[in-house]
Amino acid sequence: LIRDAILRELGRGGQVYFLYNRVRSIEQFYERLRALVPEARIGVAHGQMREHQLEDVMMDFYAGSYDVLLCTTIIENGLDIPSANTLIVFDAERFGLSQLYQLRGRVGRSNRQAYAYFTVRMDRILSEAAQQRLNAIREFTEFGAGFRIAMRDLEIRGAGNILGPEQHGHLATVGYDMYCRLMEETLAEVQGKRVTRELETRVDLRVDAYLPAEYVSEEKQRMEMYKRIASITSDDERADVTDELIDRYGELPDVVNTLLDVSLLRGVCNRMGISQIARSKGGVTLRLDERYIPDPALFLQAIAETDGRLLLSARPPAALTLRDPSLQERDVLRETLKVTRKLQSNMDRLAAQRDGGAQ
Repeated sequence: LIRDAILRELGRGGQVYFLYNRVRSIEQFYERLRALVPEARIGVAHGQMREHQLEDVMMDFYAGSYDVLLCTTIIENGLDIPSANTLIVFDAERFGLSQLYQLRGRVGRSNRQAYAYFTVRMDRILSEAAQQRLNAIREFTEFGAGFRIAMRDLEIRGAGNILGPEQHGHLATVGYDMYCRLMEETLAEVQGKRVTRELETRVDLRVDAYLPAEYVSEEKQRMEMYKRIASITSDDERADVTDELIDRYGELPDVVNTLLDVSLLRGVCNRMGISQIARSKGGVTLRLDERYIPDPALFLQAIAETDGRLLLSARPPAALTLRDPSLQERDVLRETLKVTRKLQSNMDRLAAQRDGGAQ
């Protein structure tokens, strides 16, 4: 692979960076590389060379006296050689993601197609983090990918413990958005500010709701669509996501329709201060978090005008119960969504009437 990559670049009149980041054994590797590609003129450059010797090698490579520059990471910054358009990194798993991205930027600095080879040895067992770094550098190849590389690096390494001595945190465990939210809350608590946490609504109705791999085949796209679906809070947003899914992937399977309904149910209930929706004996229980109910008086009136099956229990923890012993399992989600949407609509109507009367 290495020989073919070098000869392909030399065949079109170009030059090659070969990154071998061990000064102690770089001369032995030079002999190995020279035996592998005897056609190539190879120069060696590393940070322990005398200043003028290193400068001479770099200037000779720039002038085209060498075909291959066998070097350490001293090439990471500041080099702009338009004729060098192939990079080969030996033992690439030893480098950080941002460093790999920086090294990749050494090639492709002209209008010629460039190639970057990040190699690992066949007998090497990669750690999970190393595998993630290499997958990321292979995935993000388009122009302007620097920010996405930085975000992935942040997820892999962790963001650090701002309030303690640790050099890395647990960002990969909870996700970037959640990590930032937790950090903001913690900083506010340390500063003595009052913290109002967002309500997280859980839905547990024992239904099949997911994006099948055969429907959205690429894992990255599937994760993006899950995030998009999770943001649904209204019928209009559900319709928009439905149109997008149909346009990109075709007609919706039943489990995807169910997933959209679950997300809409969660969004509607979240606005009303409902923290949990679960199947219960003889109906559905909607647990309330009184700190998040927009207006308790309007909420009580809206319940009375929504559905006779809705019963409010004031005993802690406060809960609404959709009482319907005849409710079939297949109809639970549909009926719960229907009733909660009606309840939300009534609350909006009553709030508008109150505000109009006040004016």
